[in-house]
Amino acid sequence: MGNLLQILLALFISVIGALYLLGSFRRRRAGEPPLDRGPIPWFGHVLEFRKDTAKFLQRMKEKHGDIFTVQLGGFYFHFITDPLSFGSVVKEARTKLDFSKFAEQLVARVFGYHSMESEHKVLQASSTKHLMGDGLVVMTQAMMSNLQNLMLHSVGSGDDKQWQETGLFAYSYNIVFRAGYLALFGNESVKCIGTLQKAKEIDRQHSDELFKEFRKYDQLFPNLAYGVLGPNEKMEAERLKRLFWSTLSVEKMRSRDNISGWVSDQQQVRDEQGMQEFMQDRFMFLLLWASQGNTGPAAFWLLLYLMKHPDAMNAVTKEVEEILRETGQEVKRGGPLIDLTRDILLKTPILDSAVEETLRLTAAPVLTRAVLQDMTINMASGQEYKIRKGDRVAVFPYIAVQGAPEVYPDPYTFKYDRFLMADGSKKTDFYKGGKKLKYYNMPWGAGTTMCPGRFFATNELKQFVFLMLSYFDFELKNPNEEIPGIDIRRWGFGSMQPTKDVQFRYRLRF
Repeated sequence: MGNLLQILLALFISVIGALYLLGSFRRRRAGEPPLDRGPIPWFGHVLEFRKDTAKFLQRMKEKHGDIFTVQLGGFYFHFITDPLSFGSVVKEARTKLDFSKFAEQLVARVFGYHSMESEHKVLQASSTKHLMGDGLVVMTQAMMSNLQNLMLHSVGSGDDKQWQETGLFAYSYNIVFRAGYLALFGNESVKCIGTLQKAKEIDRQHSDELFKEFRKYDQLFPNLAYGVLGPNEKMEAERLKRLFWSTLSVEKMRSRDNISGWVSDQQQVRDEQGMQEFMQDRFMFLLLWASQGNTGPAAFWLLLYLMKHPDAMNAVTKEVEEILRETGQEVKRGGPLIDLTRDILLKTPILDSAVEETLRLTAAPVLTRAVLQDMTINMASGQEYKIRKGDRVAVFPYIAVQGAPEVYPDPYTFKYDRFLMADGSKKTDFYKGGKKLKYYNMPWGAGTTMCPGRFFATNELKQFVFLMLSYFDFELKNPNEEIPGIDIRRWGFGSMQPTKDVQFRYRLRF
């Protein structure tokens, strides 16, 4: 009996010691933010955080104020909820606050990809070259060609003049994902297939099959990111990863036409640096998800908001028609398909405002940085807080600014012209406490880690809506159906998805 007590005591002491080393008994030091360790040692608040991130952070904000520290799965996160203070995170040197460490862990767990040195620098350089400026001209044209193939291949044939009924989310995500995938990762080789018409047909079939598999992985993503998949889900995730590693493999990419410079340049850099080909294959899957995992859901919300708000639909439709007239294009039976270039898409202030308002309401990333050395956070109020090396600093703009009534009156109502001045220019003046905000809407992140593909993604959305308004009749099956809620399981991962789909019907006009 005595031996058993000694063993239990030793075990108890070991557990307590381990928890101490893991920071479970951390105390707030002078000058540090308010500390809320949570109810469970080491895990802290992670269960409540995962259940509903926005609700949890709102509760913590009301309890502790503009900055607070919470324990989440062994790490201490300092959340800043005052948008006037976001610059202290966004502008801080990477020697103190770094996104890379956190991102590397996530992509290794979710995509099986292990980053090379200077990963972020290579991605930024390639994205600047191909997804901005003159490179964006080429990518916008590629997206246009593939949207035409997917959406308008039967124009004039009369085959699709009957009403088609489906889910708006399923339809929007499907079309935008497939066109974006083909624009970035290339088309079926005409030389191998024989004719352009046959190659386009294979593109339509192949991309549709790929999207169905992508959606399966997409639905597993939140639990995969948190590392809480069940046994069957783990098996399915591994099957899907291997499928995408094979489909997007460097070997198979060599046989495709029109691969974007964004994809080919990054593959070439990794090859030159000696990265093994199987790891390059995994990187291709990461690129696919990063480029196409958010745009399709955003297209759904944008189209749904327009359909639920006739004033917005009328204003955007009028703008689309005016632009077509100005560029000498006309949608008519037997006529050439309209072509929406980068330069044309720069002339859509009303649609731009509608896109930004949609993203304000539905994009909810958590922006996280690893603390590389002891440092001080300077708040806009003048207060300073000490932060420890090894912690995390994070902001969640969705509740801090995008849904703040002081910044946006009636914040959860869609107002298509919220980002539009009376003279048609973009509105950028938003205030809190009488002070102008620099970071008033952050769907793309901010600073050096701002999404490098944001201009291409925005053009994807605009081209899709432009073609829907120009070539299709469409309507909600039930015009009185409420806009569905946000799936709270996906807080923190970019564009949110709805709790359910909304049925609509559509048909080509001719």
